[in-house]
Amino acid sequence: MSELSQLAILAPGEPFPPVSQAWGPSSSAPGLLAVGGELDVRTLRAAYSTTVFPWFSHGEPILWWSPDPRMVLQVDAFRLHRSLRKVIERFRISPACEIRFDTAFDDVMAACAASPRPGQDGTWIGPEMRRAYGELHRAGYAHSVETWAAGELVAGLYCVSIGRAVFGESMFTRVSDGSKLALSALVAWCRHHGLPLIDCQQNTAHLDFMGAREMPRAEFARAVAELAPQPAPIWKFDPVYWNALLPPRPAQR
Repeated sequence: MSELSQLAILAPGEPFPPVSQAWGPSSSAPGLLAVGGELDVRTLRAAYSTTVFPWFSHGEPILWWSPDPRMVLQVDAFRLHRSLRKVIERFRISPACEIRFDTAFDDVMAACAASPRPGQDGTWIGPEMRRAYGELHRAGYAHSVETWAAGELVAGLYCVSIGRAVFGESMFTRVSDGSKLALSALVAWCRHHGLPLIDCQQNTAHLDFMGAREMPRAEFARAVAELAPQPAPIWKFDPVYWNALLPPRPAQR
């Protein structure tokens, strides 16, 4: 029996199969779970709540994935390297620089879609994905973390949040260390509010350098099942949240 003959084909509204049915590490597409369905808010919420996410190129059918193991950043294990620490220290004292949440979600997605990726031809953030995640954002389940300098959006990332579970999606930057600032701000916000982890989906050298590690899918699924039903914090960034990463600034006299 071929791999394709065993792949679940979803009708719109049909539930996902158990993630244990995702293709294994020796397959041609490790982590592939299903094809089809639809990209609406209800389906995306159900997907992320069970460790599933969509990933496909424009013109392809919708493909759903749940890799094992899963790359996860435990926020307490985030590596704040000395050079990045200095960047954050300069950033947070500059009146021209700020972190914002959710003020330019569509612009962040567009910039992520336009950013070249090493080893990739094109982007998976096609028109269908941008429309779907825009709807997810307006429903309160997708968020942008934005790095602003002198009134311009210079870097950022977008993510999905179901309850207290956070799932990173993509990032971009137009300046040195801009996306690292956005990720650092998200980590600081998560630490301040007691959110323990950020899903990074797949292993990359960059994420490993920042402290992310692979987690067995079953362990990740248990964590998501516990976090997803809990009330979500308010998605707003305050500069005081930097104190979760750096010592508080001395009080001004």
